[in-house]
Amino acid sequence: MSRSTLPFIFLAFVIIGEWYGFQAVRTLTQHSSPGTRRLVNMLYWALTVAVWALGIWAMRNRHAHPSFRSYLGGVLLAMVAAKIVVLIPLLLEDVVRFGRWAVQAISRPAGSGPGNAISRSEFLSKAALLAGAVPFVSLLWGMAKGGTDYTVKRVVLRFPNLPASFDGFKVLQISDLHTGSFHSKEPLQRAVDLINKQQADMVFMTGDLVNNYAHEVEEHIGTLAGIRSELPIYSILGNHDYADYVDWSLEGGAAAKAANLARLKQNHAKIGWQLLLDEARTVERNGEKISILGVQNWGARGFAQYGNLAKTHAAADPAAPFKILLSHDPSHWDGQVHQYEDIDLMLAGHTHGMQFGVNLSFLKWSPVQYVYKQWAGLYQRGRQYLYVNAGLGFIGYHGRVGFLPEITVLELRRG
Repeated sequence: MSRSTLPFIFLAFVIIGEWYGFQAVRTLTQHSSPGTRRLVNMLYWALTVAVWALGIWAMRNRHAHPSFRSYLGGVLLAMVAAKIVVLIPLLLEDVVRFGRWAVQAISRPAGSGPGNAISRSEFLSKAALLAGAVPFVSLLWGMAKGGTDYTVKRVVLRFPNLPASFDGFKVLQISDLHTGSFHSKEPLQRAVDLINKQQADMVFMTGDLVNNYAHEVEEHIGTLAGIRSELPIYSILGNHDYADYVDWSLEGGAAAKAANLARLKQNHAKIGWQLLLDEARTVERNGEKISILGVQNWGARGFAQYGNLAKTHAAADPAAPFKILLSHDPSHWDGQVHQYEDIDLMLAGHTHGMQFGVNLSFLKWSPVQYVYKQWAGLYQRGRQYLYVNAGLGFIGYHGRVGFLPEITVLELRRG
């Protein structure tokens, strides 16, 4: 399938989804008066066209009225998700109806009439619309509250080679802040307050501070600088921090892109974070050491590979028996990290849990799991661990459902 055909396939899918949504509504009003049916039909199409028109306008005008634009895009997403859910059972029903009609046609004696029409099930239409309301309401709730409903995840990890002085050492991870998506300072201030309440020994930020532009974080520098830690706060870059998704030919070319990245690095320093660019640092307690490795973004599936893990690993203190790697994209774990068996713990982000899914103690599901093998939470391979943080911010969809914004506290234990 070529990329040139994808827009046509998407358009066909949208038309089919809209048609089935309309059919479900029409089935429910089949016993109403003609005037009521006409009114409901008009309202259905008027609202559908209005949401599509405003949603397309929002996507085409990304820099105009960002808050309003984000919510319009979210409403369109909620409507599309709802109609996909409605489409599936009704399409399956039509396949069955066609099969029954075909059987009737074959079994009718020659010269007989056309037989009885097989009508659409009113019950199934009601059930489909009710099921479609679940993602619709969930996605609207995700915009109203879920995007800033900060949660703290606590994980205890045991390592036989952890120096005794670090037994009980608490590491706090945040990731994917995407500060360009925030339209006020208040949500991040709440997040900072919650971070400080954890009283962690060390804080890490594992990439995607901005959506694209360095200036996006600047109104939040004072807020983020309020994160307290006795030890240095280390950060790395994520795929969005390089601004690869901007058409720089319209904004000054390669020089402007390089200046944007330089400005972003300066903003890390202004916040008070030590940005690790394929570098390593040593943390010492009572003469015992652990190494913190920070690599630039290294992705798979078309994402850029800026990081140099060999250089980063070589920079680690050979006297430190325990290593923590900060690497934004969890694909790096299978891609390269398995070659370095002395990396004990890797901390990543990037996936956001797709900002949508089911996140229960007994069931975790998100569409992103069909793209990433490691996409949320804790993973283990031999003696190595990977933790994938679901992210603190959001991008694209202006909210979260299921996979809420996350602050992770990992307690390291010896044993």
